Amino acid sequence: MTKVQLFWDPEGRELNSLGTNKFLRITDGDTPYISTAIRMLSIDTPEVHYPGTTNPAKHDAKFDDLKNWIAAGKAPIDDGLAAYLSTRLFGGNVGTRQKQQGDAATDALDALMKEKLTKPNGKLRELYVATSNPPFDHYGRLLAYIAPYYSSDEKISLSELERATFNLLMIDTGWAAPFPIFPGLPKYRDLVLMQDRACDAFESKRGVWSDPATLAGYEFRMCYKLWDITRRLEKGEKLSSSERRGWVERYCVDMTTREIFDPAEYHRVAPFNRVFIWPADVTDAVAKLNLTPPQ
Repeated sequence: MTKVQLFWDPEGRELNSLGTNKFLRITDGDTPYISTAIRMLSIDTPEVHYPGTTNPAKHDAKFDDLKNWIAAGKAPIDDGLAAYLSTRLFGGNVGTRQKQQGDAATDALDALMKEKLTKPNGKLRELYVATSNPPFDHYGRLLAYIAPYYSSDEKISLSELERATFNLLMIDTGWAAPFPIFPGLPKYRDLVLMQDRACDAFESKRGVWSDPATLAGYEFRMCYKLWDITRRLEKGEKLSSSERRGWVERYCVDMTTREIFDPAEYHRVAPFNRVFIWPADVTDAVAKLNLTPPQ
């Protein structure tokens, strides 16, 4: 066998993994079809399984602990975030409410897809899928905007909202919080429409926003991590400053002012105006989005 002389992958890059997937069928010698999970971009719905596969309702007591630690000044957060979270943890049953909202969001997406993908003649439409870069998350899910596929003639008679992606429609119902993360942002016109519908859902108290103590899915996950870190501090563990801040990572931008906020100050931005940025992408985002420090 001839020794390969071509050297590649100097940085140790690996192909994106999709994990395990159900085999569906083969159409020809090099085209098998598989099933794959899609993580809908720019939205976040309440959790039905977190952490891992556990039921959020099983963690009500942990969020009560967190509420009490925050009140006692023991959680590693500043006064602004403490005040913001206290109003959302005060009512108790945080995990139970998250699970109930997650189930309702699941039902809302199911109803939307049945409605929008069914043609007048009863046949099913195809699904239009637009992916991001990178195309997969660390769970192997395809990152995408998805929408019913309409013909050119159909589009003429439909408004922007009527032919919108399911991502946007879930925001419009109020059962999904907007969760755009740079650089996988929608086009400007779509971002404007997303902000408009998110603001309307919030102010009209649709879906999750009917509960003033709602924690968006990303906030629920954040609070669970904050509980764990505070628990460790309460047990006397010595944590580094980075470990103490391990409950939150993404910077937050107000899309209406271009101000960029420290991860722990995301609450200073209205839920419908938030754009998130991973630390590794901040320099690129500041340049491309012309961001400014908060006033």
